[in-house]
Amino acid sequence: MREIVFDTETTGTNPAGGDRMVEIGCIEMVNRCETGRTFHAYFNPQRPMPSEAEAVHGLSTIFLSDKPLFGDKTDELLDFVGDAPLIAHNATFDFGFLNAELERCGRDPVCLSRMVCTLMMARARHPGAKHSLDALCSRFGVDRSQRVKHGALLDAQLLAQVYVELTGGRQIGLGLIAETTAAATAMEVIRNATQRPVRPARPHSASPDEQARHAQFVAALKDPLWNRLQTSACLSAS
Repeated sequence: MREIVFDTETTGTNPAGGDRMVEIGCIEMVNRCETGRTFHAYFNPQRPMPSEAEAVHGLSTIFLSDKPLFGDKTDELLDFVGDAPLIAHNATFDFGFLNAELERCGRDPVCLSRMVCTLMMARARHPGAKHSLDALCSRFGVDRSQRVKHGALLDAQLLAQVYVELTGGRQIGLGLIAETTAAATAMEVIRNATQRPVRPARPHSASPDEQARHAQFVAALKDPLWNRLQTSACLSAS
C-alpha cells in the first residue's frame, strides 16, 4: 500500500484570511516502509513573512523571494502524491492550506477521505498524554536531535517514523526474519545442551544418620502429625 506522509510550513494559521503555504515536504511509504522517494519545495507566498511565523520555521521574506510560486510546482506535486492517502499531524491544518493553494490555481481540492491524521491517532491511543510531534518522538524513541526549527521535509521524515509506531511498530513485515532468528537461537540452545558433560545422578534418599536424627526429632514432639501419616500409610499398604 502506497502512502504519502507530508508536512507544510506557512505564513500563519488562516488560509481563508490570506495566509499562504511556503514549504511542503512529502515522504513516500509503501507498506509503511520509506522508499527513499521524497518531494520538497519552497514557495514564494507573495506577501511578507510575519515575525511570529518566521520564529517557528526560520523562513524569511528575503529567503522566499526568489522561490517559485505554488502554481509553478503544482503538477510536480500532484504527480508525486498521486491518489495515495495523505498522512499529516493535525491534518486538517495541512489539508486546509494545501486545498487553499490548489483552489488559487484553479485545481480540484484533495478529497478529505484521503486524510489520515496522526494527531487523532495519538489522542485515541494515548488519551491525556502530550501529542505534539516532539512528544511523540520522545515516546517512541525517534531521534529528533536535528530538529532545531520546524522544517517540512524533516518533520515529515520524523512523522513517518512516528506513524509506523502508531500503526504497529518497527517490526512490520519482518516476521520471516524474526522466525529465522528464533529458530537459530533454539538450535544454538540444543547444540549447547548436547555438548555439556554427562554427570552421574545425585542421590536423593536420606542417609541412615539423617533418618536417625529425624526419628529423634519426631520423638520429642507432642502427638506429631508425622506419626499419624506413617500409621495411615502402613494401614493403606496392608
